[in-house]
Amino acid sequence: MNSPKRGSLTLLAGAMLLASSAAFATAEPAAKPVTLAKELQQAKTYTVSSAPTAPLELAKPTLPDTSGYTAEAIAAKIVRTKAGKISVRRMMQEDALKDFIGGDNKMAEWVVRQHGIPQAIFVDDGYMNLKDLAKKLPKQYFSETSPGVFLAKLPIVVGRHGILEIDKQTQELRLSQEAGSFLVNDGQLFVRDTKITGWREKDNGPATFNSPKEFRPFLLSWGGTETYIANSKIASFGYANSKSYGVSISQYTPNMAKVLKRPEPTGWIVGSEFSDMWYGFYCYETRDFVVKGNTYKDNVVYGIDPHDRSHGLIIADNTVYGTKKKHGIIISREVNDSFIFNNRSYDNKLSGLVIDRNSVNNVIAYNEIYKNHTDGITLYESADNLLYANKVISNRRHGIRIRNSVNIRLYENLSLANGLTGVYGHIKDLSDTDRDIKLDPFDAEVSLIVVGGELAGNGSGPLSIDSPLSVELYRVSMLAPTKSSGISFSGILGERQDEILDLLVRQQKAVLIDPVERQTEMRD
Repeated sequence: MNSPKRGSLTLLAGAMLLASSAAFATAEPAAKPVTLAKELQQAKTYTVSSAPTAPLELAKPTLPDTSGYTAEAIAAKIVRTKAGKISVRRMMQEDALKDFIGGDNKMAEWVVRQHGIPQAIFVDDGYMNLKDLAKKLPKQYFSETSPGVFLAKLPIVVGRHGILEIDKQTQELRLSQEAGSFLVNDGQLFVRDTKITGWREKDNGPATFNSPKEFRPFLLSWGGTETYIANSKIASFGYANSKSYGVSISQYTPNMAKVLKRPEPTGWIVGSEFSDMWYGFYCYETRDFVVKGNTYKDNVVYGIDPHDRSHGLIIADNTVYGTKKKHGIIISREVNDSFIFNNRSYDNKLSGLVIDRNSVNNVIAYNEIYKNHTDGITLYESADNLLYANKVISNRRHGIRIRNSVNIRLYENLSLANGLTGVYGHIKDLSDTDRDIKLDPFDAEVSLIVVGGELAGNGSGPLSIDSPLSVELYRVSMLAPTKSSGISFSGILGERQDEILDLLVRQQKAVLIDPVERQTEMRD
């Protein structure tokens, strides 16, 4: 996924560029300089010339074959040859529960809910299903309230050598909110053709979201685990507490990870539905996880949210909509070498799809991102990513927004009828924000390569660039915006607009715009 070796800025419009140089105007002024670094960036001197376009050609990206990630393949992974053991034990001193039980404040939560020393149900040393649990556990802890409907009133922990299957024999597993029930996987968990619901006993209904800090049941899988969910519905999970977000796949916390030395967790979620979750999906230091063909609807903060140092992910063929607080899909903080393709993300409170905080070397392809309440696709401080053949339509702000990110390649994308700009690249100084610069470093630089596709009917114009380090544009159709002011290049490019447009429109050539200091560096 390396880019062409070019130290220059190339701009070439296709035959559908409907404007003359007189029609061009600045639609969205560059932000005022806020730091010396930005002032210096804006003070750069550029030269304008034509350039060859061959280095910009790129083959279609090779995407992973997802045909093998099926419910049938998940079923084939289950080993039922050895019956497991069931026990009820105190929650203290259990590695899988230390994150929830450590400290007086955390302990008190479970003491209050259980009216005594906190206990949990453990599945160890082999295979179990919910029918097995119901037969062997006291009814005050776990019961079948009607045929195929089970109510858990303690946390359920799948031990390191345990295998728990929740299958179609289970019409619904209800995890009691009042009693503090949740699921922790420290071994292998299979959820197939069933339903799991956070349950509010006093209402005899789902534990629907009320407030961020109110406990709701959740599912967490730790380091070294495998988690497989297929053709199931999970609802009303999660709240604003570490590792308790909804469905979470997470390596152990750093101190415990050093001691336990568990590998990164993995698994698949396919063909399932998640609704009314604090986060629909969250992962941390997770490898090769597959999220395929699911629906994430009406969740609270995020639909799909892979996080810190997860890698090799496949997020494909999902539909994400109605997220109430933030984004539909977001990867954040060094989520690298992953594939996000063929997803639909719409009607989310903020962006449809976000690449954030030094997440690099990802392919974002063939997604449909539309009618989100801010941007369509947003890249923040994340270099070296490829956006290929996405359809970004009718989002309220920018279609594709790139901030403080270099070597962003946009190939064959359609960015149409967005409220502001089709593609907006800009820099921003984050040093005076609450951002932890050591944890999330950044450079206030932006460079784009835009090849093919179409930028049309966007409210403020097809393309706006604030203080670019470099921009390359080749073979792109750019139609006039809805406003009469015309198409615009803002920032430093606006000062050389006539020269650029002469080559771009009249001569139909590539336009090369180089900062003078870069040319000097190349000669040296």
